[in-house]
Amino acid sequence: MHITVILCTYNRAHSLTQALDSVAASVLPPSVAWEVLIVDNNSRDKTREVAQEFCRQHPERFRYIFEPQQGKSFALNTGIRQSQGDILAFMDDDVTVEPRWLENLTRSLDSSAWCGAGGRIELQWPARIPYWLTTDGPCARHGFPGFDQGREAKELDGPPFGTNMAFRREVFAKHGGFRTDLGPNPGSQIRSEDTEFGRRIIQAGERMRYEPDAVVYHPVPEDKLNRAHILQWWYDNGRGYAREFSLPPLQLACRICWWGLRWMVAFEPRQRFYRKLVVWEKYGVLSEYCRQALGAKKQKDLAMQQTKRAPNI
Repeated sequence: MHITVILCTYNRAHSLTQALDSVAASVLPPSVAWEVLIVDNNSRDKTREVAQEFCRQHPERFRYIFEPQQGKSFALNTGIRQSQGDILAFMDDDVTVEPRWLENLTRSLDSSAWCGAGGRIELQWPARIPYWLTTDGPCARHGFPGFDQGREAKELDGPPFGTNMAFRREVFAKHGGFRTDLGPNPGSQIRSEDTEFGRRIIQAGERMRYEPDAVVYHPVPEDKLNRAHILQWWYDNGRGYAREFSLPPLQLACRICWWGLRWMVAFEPRQRFYRKLVVWEKYGVLSEYCRQALGAKKQKDLAMQQTKRAPNI
């Protein structure tokens, strides 16, 4: 088995060192060859220096490449093309992994029965959490990428998250790469390129395994624990939903009205904020549908104008 860990990074030199330190300490059987491919997505900070220092210290393990086209999906797809492994694992630049993470995540992928795997993502919350936000239970809607399907290995019926997943290389040849209109880029903060890919291959009949012993730790930045950031995250999540799925306009309008009413009559702060997030997400869906309809109308009008200007032969 040959594994490539693909780590895409953008302007996070401060957290990149910890992420690379943690994966550098990975423990795997001697028979397993593995590497870490750092994809710098046009960073402007000291990312290059940090990455190249790891490459100098571990030349047999770390490689650095630069992807100038801004957008995480572009970086991910470049990493796939430049990787050498027959198993591709993915992690982010703001997490740390356990020493056995990579072994546990990929151990089932030796078999063709599984096309991919996903593991647990444990959120590390700051000491103080706003009174209007809950981190568990039925009102846990915050947007930070926790993922926990229990302590038993099983088949996944939904997609894992991008900072803790792995696939057999042949999956990308068969089903394509990550959609560039769904990953974050300068013009959009939609972040559903990973879950869309997982849904796509599951819907195609592929099987993915949940590995609870493959653990990633994801700190929750205290400066992002504010209403504006979380509302924007769910609005953008709705926009991504609209790009991936279709929903009858009347049904969507009814849902917005229903949840808007529920939001207005809620008094308990955490429940009220939860319902507001649902409204913001659905408003994101609606706004993206309107944007797409306007774009289609402009293209149609342009085509008609060009037809009228064409000389008669």
